[in-house]
Amino acid sequence: MWKRIKQVLFIILLLNVFFIIWGRFFNPPITLTQLGGIFAYGKLDRDYVSYDEMGSNVKKAVIASEDQNFYKHDGFDYKAIERAMKSNEKGKKLRGGSTISQQTAKNIFLWQGRSWIRKGLEAIYTFVIEKVWSKDIILERYLNSIEMGQGVFGVEAASQYYFKKSSKDLSASDAAWIAAVLPNPKKYDPKNPSPYLRKKHNWIMRQMKHIKLQ
Repeated sequence: MWKRIKQVLFIILLLNVFFIIWGRFFNPPITLTQLGGIFAYGKLDRDYVSYDEMGSNVKKAVIASEDQNFYKHDGFDYKAIERAMKSNEKGKKLRGGSTISQQTAKNIFLWQGRSWIRKGLEAIYTFVIEKVWSKDIILERYLNSIEMGQGVFGVEAASQYYFKKSSKDLSASDAAWIAAVLPNPKKYDPKNPSPYLRKKHNWIMRQMKHIKLQ
């Protein structure tokens, strides 16, 4: 029995190594979150594009919205985590401290949810992809896989869905609208923005002026 368990664990390890190396060169064929979108909405609106084809505005908008220290940290923004913990302890609206790297690990390899098991695996994957992938690859995988609407995944599909244009042609304002729906794309809609979404959009626009891509 123990021999069989070791064989299974070894196979799982090899598969994980394969998927991480695969991810260094290719976008994922499908993710668990994307499968969930198919079951929930009956569609998978997705169009993978390369890093260069995305244009700069949407990259700056998402970094401004989600992880302004993306190029500075090694996968974990400890100050952001500390701020999130203090905010949650005070009973304020729950906020996360996840970096783009952590969200990429979750979106590509894992499932949605808040369990400690998933968070532990997320930390492992985050550490590994920060070592094996470059920052540009992490950002490309993130922008291609992130959920940006009901059954809509990735910046190219979102750009076509919301603005009928390619992501490389998005204006700064367009890109900020797309980034504003994160991290709750099922709730918010740039086509019909709430006062909160308008406020967040304006904040992202201001923050984008300070973002420099590497």
